[in-house]
Amino acid sequence: MEILSRARRLRTSEAVRELARETRISKTSLVYPMFVREGSGIKEEIPSLANQYHYSPDTICEGVKELVDAGVTKILLFGIPAHKDEIGSSAWQEDGAVQKAIGEIKKNFPQVYCITDVCMCEYTSHGHCGVLCECTTVDNDKTLELLCKTALSHVRAGADMVAPSDMMDGRVLAIRRALDAEGYTHIPIMAYSAKYASAFYGPFRDAAGSAPSFGDRRSYQMDIHNRKEALKEIDSDVAEGADIVMVKPALSYLDIIFQASQRTNLPLAAYSVSGEYAMIEAAASAGLIDRERIIGETAVSIFRAGADILITYHAKEIADLIEKGKIG
Repeated sequence: MEILSRARRLRTSEAVRELARETRISKTSLVYPMFVREGSGIKEEIPSLANQYHYSPDTICEGVKELVDAGVTKILLFGIPAHKDEIGSSAWQEDGAVQKAIGEIKKNFPQVYCITDVCMCEYTSHGHCGVLCECTTVDNDKTLELLCKTALSHVRAGADMVAPSDMMDGRVLAIRRALDAEGYTHIPIMAYSAKYASAFYGPFRDAAGSAPSFGDRRSYQMDIHNRKEALKEIDSDVAEGADIVMVKPALSYLDIIFQASQRTNLPLAAYSVSGEYAMIEAAASAGLIDRERIIGETAVSIFRAGADILITYHAKEIADLIEKGKIG
């Protein structure tokens, strides 16, 4: 039999497989989430997230140094306050956990790019992502004011980028106008554009102490059944001035990542969330999977679907796999 086209010719050695590789990953495309808690002397492992830690502003540089040594220089900061109230007022305090942590990081590691999560759920006593109406649902427009105050406080502290994750309508435009009005026209916004009301957030809510005290977030986060709505949300954020758009979670939404990559020319981030991380760690601890290969394969799948940026708790491990030439 005469066979002219043989796909296996480009699989015969690692050298030719690298040459023909369609999806390429770089350490520069990785972002590592970090939790900073108000207080001092804190470095405590998070029970629901093995090998992930709560830091205080005075210890966070220990974790940052490990990242930098691994070649990862971009972080996403989440704050956990000592005091919570109905409106989440600790979110925009000048001496808040995130604000102080940024100062420490910039002083010791000026090359590290600090992105801050802008949301109210970690700061409110009820755990929802904004101000509550009398009917106990989130008041969209009143919440926008607080998001703007929070974003401004982060940028004044030295944040390089802000990332609103609340899913309020119009928040990208509101934050863009607030930043521009104070002369921060150079600060980018990474919008959590297609953020689904997912069960994969469980370990994060334990880590951040942000589980709702009643109800759920389905009235503002997206219905898991919807695809076209995600594209509508992305279009809206692009029109409002977002510089980067995001799909969250990642693995169960690879179809959305792909369609988003076809929809916009903006950089596309995907967030491999706490539940995805926890499942891999649990299965690896039970000896059911090859942890290293699974971490690499899931990362490649997200980039192959169309992501340009990967936010992941496995950033250090992925960087190591790239360094070893096992992925990339």
